[in-house]
Amino acid sequence: DIQEEWVKEVKCVGVTAGASAPDILVQNVVARLQQLGGGEAIPLEGREENIVFEVPKELRVDIREVD
Repeated sequence: DIQEEWVKEVKCVGVTAGASAPDILVQNVVARLQQLGGGEAIPLEGREENIVFEVPKELRVDIREVD
């Protein structure tokens, strides 16, 4: 949880996330910073990532067998 005292006198904050970070988590971080007085989020150009994370074999199930 982002604490107000962490950003009390901060003028600029950068937020970055890896490919596996859920977008909703990033959006929640930005929303919290805005609640604490942050301005508009300005997206910067970055490297396009097209990484797909597969479910590990041991966690896969045959959905035909699930009731």
